[in-house]
Amino acid sequence: MGPSGLLVALALHLAVCSRPHRDYCVLGAGPAGLQMAAFLHRAGRDYEVFERESAPGSFFTRYPRHRKLISINKRHTGKANAEFNLRHDWNSLLSDDPHLLFRHYSQAYFPDASDMVRYLGDFARRLGLHVLYNTNITHVTLDKDPQAWNGHYFILTDQKGQVYQCSVLLVATGLAVPKLVDFPGSEYVEGYESVSVDPEDFVGQNVLILGHGNSAFETAENILGVTNFVHMLSRSRVRLSWATHYVGDVRAINNGLLDTYQLKSLDGLLESDLEYLALVKDSKGKFHVTLKFLLENNSSQSADSIPLPEDDNDNFAMRVAYDRVIRCLGWTFDFSIFDQSLRLSSGTEFSKKYPLIKASYESKGSRGLFILGTASHSVDYRKSAGGFIHGFRYTVRAVHRLLEHRHHGIPWPSTEYPITQLTSSIIRRVNEASGLYQMFSVLADIILLKENATAFEYLEEFPMQMLAQLEMLTGRTARHGLFVINMEYGKNFSGPEKDVFYYDRSVAHIEDAWMSNFLHPVIYYYRHLPTEQDMRFRPAQWPLPRPTAIHHIVEDFLTDWTAPVGHILPLRRFLENCLDTDLRSFYAESCFLFTLTRQRLPPFCQQGYLRMQGLSSTKSLWQHGVESRLLQDYTAMENSSRWLGDHSSAPGPLTQSLDSNKEEL
Repeated sequence: MGPSGLLVALALHLAVCSRPHRDYCVLGAGPAGLQMAAFLHRAGRDYEVFERESAPGSFFTRYPRHRKLISINKRHTGKANAEFNLRHDWNSLLSDDPHLLFRHYSQAYFPDASDMVRYLGDFARRLGLHVLYNTNITHVTLDKDPQAWNGHYFILTDQKGQVYQCSVLLVATGLAVPKLVDFPGSEYVEGYESVSVDPEDFVGQNVLILGHGNSAFETAENILGVTNFVHMLSRSRVRLSWATHYVGDVRAINNGLLDTYQLKSLDGLLESDLEYLALVKDSKGKFHVTLKFLLENNSSQSADSIPLPEDDNDNFAMRVAYDRVIRCLGWTFDFSIFDQSLRLSSGTEFSKKYPLIKASYESKGSRGLFILGTASHSVDYRKSAGGFIHGFRYTVRAVHRLLEHRHHGIPWPSTEYPITQLTSSIIRRVNEASGLYQMFSVLADIILLKENATAFEYLEEFPMQMLAQLEMLTGRTARHGLFVINMEYGKNFSGPEKDVFYYDRSVAHIEDAWMSNFLHPVIYYYRHLPTEQDMRFRPAQWPLPRPTAIHHIVEDFLTDWTAPVGHILPLRRFLENCLDTDLRSFYAESCFLFTLTRQRLPPFCQQGYLRMQGLSSTKSLWQHGVESRLLQDYTAMENSSRWLGDHSSAPGPLTQSLDSNKEEL
């Protein structure tokens, strides 16, 4: 190699060595990015967050355009339990700082977006998160290296040409690219991202809105009172969140146009595929909707001479001219900065909106690349809340736990309990846990049984579609059976065509619990961990493979599953049948009798009574001891009366136990 070649090689080596390296790189300082940063920061990991703007939460400085969030801020629940209250707080991120709850930032049930910007700024500052502001990552590619954690490094380049190297890439950029329309005349369409939000600009106008989602209805709601009429056009029928139980569908706060449409006050909804339409502008600046094939078959250059559908059908619904046409079709992921080698998209229609990821939120094409937040919603699209803060704050935590085990050898957090606490542990979680409640049918609690079912490990909020890989992903073993605790709606209850207000919609009887419609706990029991094949070929519309046994806790109007007869007793009997054991609690006196009459004691007596715990000093128990010749009958002695008078407070051999630990029924 000549001198020039040596210089080039040296320059390349210096360039590589000068790259700032981080174990974890997070793209975006929105809610998902900050949430992941908080977990990494608390764990003491080497990380950096890259944010193109000068402060966190830049999306919320502009959107929603009309500034009202549709994520509820329920400040009062009547409960003091912080975990339970998060079920109804859709804006707070997870942290140990009680000041970082969104209820301290707004009193409104539907807060203003500026409150979210302020909250995210405080979240980053108070926790001391490492955020590199004004750094716009413009290109991401791979650099193969067998020494890297995942067999390659992620190479990031910013707007100034600065290069960064990362072992793990966590993408939390959201859905930032407006979904466009492509038909003749689409250049006349205004976008949701730029249209005026001043109602005065729409006074006396005819407005056509393309879209049937929340941004479309939000826009319509803003101008209903000043326009001549508003028509809304989309390929699919409107989906209402209270009917589908999907928070991303149209929320009641914005659906005033449904009233004015159904009550025939000029506004209306229409369904048609936008690909077949065209828009033409007449000499007066008005817009007419026509069909694409009519435009393509006409050679005239004059807009006023182009044939319109009403020429042949004078009852054509959109025969009126419009002053404004507004596009409100939602958002897609920005794939432009990612090199094709990362294989984030397959080119299909769905993968043009969302990156291709597994149920673990890891890219299908690049190991070590995870998608967080709104952009990860493909895992539970139109099913659960993974595209929204109150859902993805828990999926981000699940990703962090996966990373802690994969790269740092820290198993998934778990707590071990004696089997006697199995029923109470499940009841506590289904009544308090927010992650289970919000990410229903996506995140589930896993109970791993120990040998002979004497104890169990409790793992919280594991991605249930990854159940077959549980041992590899968590570092825990499932050799003796397991329970999966999930929250579910009834399988035939939700949907845009369902009547969710029908008269007998509520299930109240225990024997009909499996028919429950509203969100309720479902417990699956498996003798063995399901395999990948089991997961792949599970029954249609089932979140998991067919279990050894299954139990539905009957739905409850108050979502309070603590009724002794209606909720706890059926659950305990189900668990007992699965484990072939008695999970009841007993007074010490009963345990004492069981030792004399049974070969196999209930676990409660094995783990309590036989360890000298819970044995109370009662007259009847003392009598049993005498009759079984375990105690001497001191009353037969000559000086018994004097002895009893002097030692009435002294405990006998069997009563030397902890009365304070007396068992409860």
